[in-house]
Amino acid sequence: MSSYTESDLEQGVIGKLEHFLLELGTGFTFVARQKRISFEDKHFHIGLVFYNRILKCFVLVELKIGELKHQDLGQMQMYVNYYDREVRLKDENKTIGMVLCKDKSKSVVEYTLPENNEQIFASKYKTVLPSKDELKLLIDEHKNQRS
Repeated sequence: MSSYTESDLEQGVIGKLEHFLLELGTGFTFVARQKRISFEDKHFHIGLVFYNRILKCFVLVELKIGELKHQDLGQMQMYVNYYDREVRLKDENKTIGMVLCKDKSKSVVEYTLPENNEQIFASKYKTVLPSKDELKLLIDEHKNQRS
């Protein structure tokens, strides 16, 4: 069990927003935290909402403190669909959704998302930097996967 909550993680990111935005890449602007969307009598909260001026699209981010579940990807798909249908302007590109999690299964991602998916992404985060030996292993694994 984690010693912190998704809200704690989100608060930590907000506290280091400048650094986080630089990690995301060029052109990101902060739009909202816990952005509430509602339809019918249901209310949902999107963790973090950014806009990328270069890509000309919204980028929605959900932070998960545990392993990625298929429900997390389904939830993000709903958020992306909502933004594309209700918020995005005609001259803007499609919304991108990112689920950042402590751990993920490639199979869960592969079978939950459509084969032609270009909008929803899942990635693992680290709460501490890996050791020098762990980094070397990760680099070697990555090189082997590309071969």
